[in-house]
Order: sequence, then structure tokens, then C-alpha cells
Amino acid sequence: MATLYHHPAPEEVALLPLLRAIADPVRLGIIYHLYNLGEANCTTLLRGRPKSSMSHHFQVLREAGILHTRVEGVQHRNTLRLAMLEERFPGLMSSILRGYAIDPASP
Repeated sequence: MATLYHHPAPEEVALLPLLRAIADPVRLGIIYHLYNLGEANCTTLLRGRPKSSMSHHFQVLREAGILHTRVEGVQHRNTLRLAMLEERFPGLMSSILRGYAIDPASP
């Protein structure tokens, strides 16, 4: 049986949990790489980090409403929920992504 993930509805996405999720440099890096890739499986986003800690980061991003994960066979395909986030918090994600491009987080 495939794993199903909960993705909060747009009206459930709150600013403070979203900002807490983004505040972590690893998660911010995941967001930026997904922005550039469009879609990626979890393995592509590991970047030498342990799977167990990355699973936690993916969960935090999903629960904050930033990430959408769909299961395709044994692959977990991740995308950003940019359109929804732009509607909910206009300009927030584009500002964060621009800022990261100028001064990327080190981890």
C-alpha cells in the first residue's frame, strides 16, 4: 500500500509555522533546489545528508504547507506549492528565494 501524506489546505497554512520551517538552513536549501528543479525525488535532495534527518525536514516542510509529496511507485516526488503560497502570502516565497540566491545558507 502506498504512503499517503497530509498536505494542509491553503486556509490551514499559517505564517508562523511556515517561517519556522524556512528558518532552518537545510530546509531553505531544499526549497531553493526544488525551485530550480521543479520536481525531485527525495534521493536527489539528500545532498550527502542522512536519510533519517532529511525525512524529518521533508515532514516539516509538508506540514508547514510548503512541500507537496506524491508517491509514484517507490519514489516520493516533491514539488513546491508556490502558486498556493503566492496566493496565501503574496510575494513572500519569491522574496525568500531571491534572498537565498544572493546569499545562500551554508549547510
